[in-house]
Amino acid sequence: MQVLVPFAAGGITDVIARVVAERLQTTFKQPFVVENDPGGAGIIAAQRLARADPDGYTLMSCPVFQITIAPFTHKVDFDPTKDFTPISILATSPFVIAVRAGLPVNTLAEFINYVRSKPGQLNYGSAGPGSLSQIIAAMFLKSAGLNMVHVPYKGLAPAFTDLLAGHIDLLAATPVETKGYLDSGKVKFLAVTGAERSPQLPGVPTVSETLPSPPTETTHGILAPAKTPRDIVDRVAREIAAAEKDPAFRGRLQRIGVEPAIKTPEEFAAIIAADTARWRGVVGDLGIHVQ
Repeated sequence: MQVLVPFAAGGITDVIARVVAERLQTTFKQPFVVENDPGGAGIIAAQRLARADPDGYTLMSCPVFQITIAPFTHKVDFDPTKDFTPISILATSPFVIAVRAGLPVNTLAEFINYVRSKPGQLNYGSAGPGSLSQIIAAMFLKSAGLNMVHVPYKGLAPAFTDLLAGHIDLLAATPVETKGYLDSGKVKFLAVTGAERSPQLPGVPTVSETLPSPPTETTHGILAPAKTPRDIVDRVAREIAAAEKDPAFRGRLQRIGVEPAIKTPEEFAAIIAADTARWRGVVGDLGIHVQ
């Protein structure tokens, strides 16, 4: 089986996909090959999945936003609620507002004041135009009344590399990219975007502790093309649910920086529908449109 990943290797989406593919490969006793297909903020891979044969041999591991935001930021030829078969949620994670170590700030409030004194002079990276990392950063910047220049990348991993190198000033990353650098002095973690502090970064406050801002987390799941036979969907969903109840597997996900989550295909479908409705309003309010 082929598992598409819509971003470059090394980011949160890629890491989760490889952990899950390894487990499924062991369970089903057949190869689950992860293929990175970055570009277009992940739209290329999503469109590829929508056009794939619904035979169970092509899946995609992605954040839910990948299909629910795209219709409002890009010109796409898929419908998030009609062209995919939801199988299972895999994990959830907040984003982390991270800034380069060289900035003369140590708190979110200090960062806000610093950027306000230099409107349009600082920049922020993202996983690509219209990606959730751009939208999360844009939501934060709007809440704080800040003006920064957007620098897009082909995934969070290369963007975080440039943050560490000091080439960009801010990145809305995830614990997968950031956790290993918490005490390195190479980057500063100012806040997380969840409703509560993250178990992965308990010492990092939430954005809402400093200013009013709607909480946002990224939810990762696995999808198949529309009309994939129900018996295939149910079998993969059952195996993922069993894996997420396994302490060893749960611990592996937590060690890479995400929280395991168990949802049925029906519950996953409801999340996709709700997210599609939410992002329609958010993206329109932010004025983000790529094509």
